Amino acid sequence: MTSVADARTPPAAARGPAVRRAADHGSWFLVLPALIPILLLSVGPLLYGILLAFTDAQSGRTAATRWIGALNFRDLLHDTLFWESFRIGLVWAAGVTVPQFLLALGLALLLNQDLRLRGLARALAIVPWAMPEVVVGIMWRLVYNPDAGVLNETLRDLGLGAGRDWLSGLATALPAVILVGVWAGLPQTTVALLAGLQNVPRELHEAAAVDGAGAWRRFTTVTWPALRPVALAITALNLIWNLNSFALVYVLTSGGPGGKTRLPMLFAYEEAFRYGQFGYAAAMGCVLVAVVSVLLAVFLAGRLRGGDRA
Repeated sequence: MTSVADARTPPAAARGPAVRRAADHGSWFLVLPALIPILLLSVGPLLYGILLAFTDAQSGRTAATRWIGALNFRDLLHDTLFWESFRIGLVWAAGVTVPQFLLALGLALLLNQDLRLRGLARALAIVPWAMPEVVVGIMWRLVYNPDAGVLNETLRDLGLGAGRDWLSGLATALPAVILVGVWAGLPQTTVALLAGLQNVPRELHEAAAVDGAGAWRRFTTVTWPALRPVALAITALNLIWNLNSFALVYVLTSGGPGGKTRLPMLFAYEEAFRYGQFGYAAAMGCVLVAVVSVLLAVFLAGRLRGGDRA
C-alpha cells in the first residue's frame, strides 16, 4: 500500500527545473575530484602545447616570445627530416602492432586451453608487462651487445657467424628495435585477448563440434565473431601507443644510427631539448595529436557502425 508521505512526494520527472538543476550541480561536485587532475595534467598541457606551436619560443632567448601564426606548420610541411621520421614511425607502429597481435592471439588461444600448470604459464606470460620500458631497453641492449651479448654468443656457438652490431647497423637497427617492441607489448595484448576468449560460451564450441566443425571452422564461426570487438579495440590502442613510443627506442638507439630509428616523438624531443626550438617541437606534437585523433575517430566510428548493425 502507498503511504500518505509517498503519495505527497512527486516523481523525479514531475519535479521542477530548479530541483533538477540542483541535482545536476550535486553530480558535478561528485565528478570534480576525478576531473581536476585530468584538466591539470592532461587538458592544460595539451592546450598550452597547441598555443606554443603558434609562437617562436626558444630556449636561452632573451627577447620576448612572439606570436608567428602558422609559420611553424608551414616550415614543417617542407621539413623532409620530420616526414622521414613520420614514415619510420608508421613502419615501427605497423611492424610492432601486427606481429604483436598475431603472436598474442596464438598465445591467448594456447593459455585458454586446459593445460597443466596453466596458472604458472599465465603468470610468466605477463612478466614483461611488469618491467619499466627503461629496464626493458637496458636488458635488450645487453642482449644485442656486439661483443658479449647473448644473441651474438648464441650465433657463434651455433656456427652461424661472428655476430654483428645489431643496434648500430643501418639495415638491422629498425628490425632489432621492432622485435623488442613486439616482445615488450605482447603481454597486455595477450591478457586482453584472453579475457575476450573467456567470455565465449563453451556451449557454442561444443555445439559446433557436435555438428562436425573442425578447429579452424569453430574459430572462424564461433570464436572470432565474439572476439572481434576486443581485437579491434586492443589493436587500435596498440597502434596509438606505438605511434607515441619514446622511452624504449630512446634507450635502445637514441634514434640512430643515422636517424634510422628516429621516431616522430624522438624528433620532437631533440628539437625541443637538444636544439631549444620549443615552438617548432610543439608544432610537431600537434601534428602527432591530429594523426592520433583521426585514428581514434575512425575506430570509434567503426565501433558505432558495428553497434548499429548489431
